[in-house]
Amino acid sequence: MDERLLAGAPVPDEREPEATLRPKALSEFTGQPKLRETLGVFLTAARRRNEPLDHVLLFGPPGLGKTTLAHIIAREMGAQIRVTAGPVLEKAGDLAAILTNLGPGDVLFIDEIHRVPPAVEEILYPALEDGKLDLVIGTGPAARTVELRLQPFTLVGATTRAGLLSQPLTGRFGITHRLDYYDTASLKSIVLRSAEILGCPIDEDGAGEIARRSRGTPRIANRLLRRVRDFVEVAGESRISAAGARSSLDRLEVDHFGLDELDRRILGTIVERFGGGPVGLSALAHSLGEDKGTLEDLYEPYLLQSGFLTRTPKGRVATALAYRHLGLPQGGSSTGPLFDGPA
Repeated sequence: MDERLLAGAPVPDEREPEATLRPKALSEFTGQPKLRETLGVFLTAARRRNEPLDHVLLFGPPGLGKTTLAHIIAREMGAQIRVTAGPVLEKAGDLAAILTNLGPGDVLFIDEIHRVPPAVEEILYPALEDGKLDLVIGTGPAARTVELRLQPFTLVGATTRAGLLSQPLTGRFGITHRLDYYDTASLKSIVLRSAEILGCPIDEDGAGEIARRSRGTPRIANRLLRRVRDFVEVAGESRISAAGARSSLDRLEVDHFGLDELDRRILGTIVERFGGGPVGLSALAHSLGEDKGTLEDLYEPYLLQSGFLTRTPKGRVATALAYRHLGLPQGGSSTGPLFDGPA
């Protein structure tokens, strides 16, 4: 199975269909009720005062709607949005060029803002706090500082790693929201809405089956919906039923908890090779042949949230739920290795 299927991060070939399914207004946004309520208040107040919304920091696992909310904020404020990402802003001049071209009230969205280099981050401080840029022209004794006034704007920063943001940067956001995993009911509503947009007939139970296996993540729910649609259409069925969804997802090796092959390998490796843990992230990544960041950002959060893993000062530990899911007695292991290959 393609390991990207249950990754919360977007993949290049799905950006266009993903944009088609994205809610355009806050009233269309499903889930995150506290965020929707408070953000709605702040947007209404800013519009009434005819001033830009305060700077917004959105953080949480990938695929939960941070980019969607940035676009909604711009649309609700009647503003243009400029989109960039932390890794793209290599030099201070890269960010300065964007900031100086913003119009009054525009929204600047910086994805992966935790990856903005420190030298670039430094010029954000006066831009966010005082609406100006302090640029150093020249070098050595001839260097001088030039102050450029900026149009009032709103920065929306998004990150999956809020702990990597510096305190000075975090403190300059007036509005901070964490996005949590979605419940099954919210995901079912999202699947039903997306199926209608795609022109894909689906039963309530079929939508529920997809929702339950979507790891609490709308992006994954929409991805699974498109893949299930493929299976159902090729099978000659006119709509997605619960049985059709179940059969398709089983063929995709997505189990009823929403775990895929790599999830099961992670749990199995901790149990089989490390006696259930604790095991450090580096050792686990090395054993799996996977990137440390991939495990920490894309897989571990859901396994922790769902109760398959706990994290201790000494490392990751498999829970009783993990043992039951693998069909193993807790504190023991199977008679042979779960995976082929050398131990």
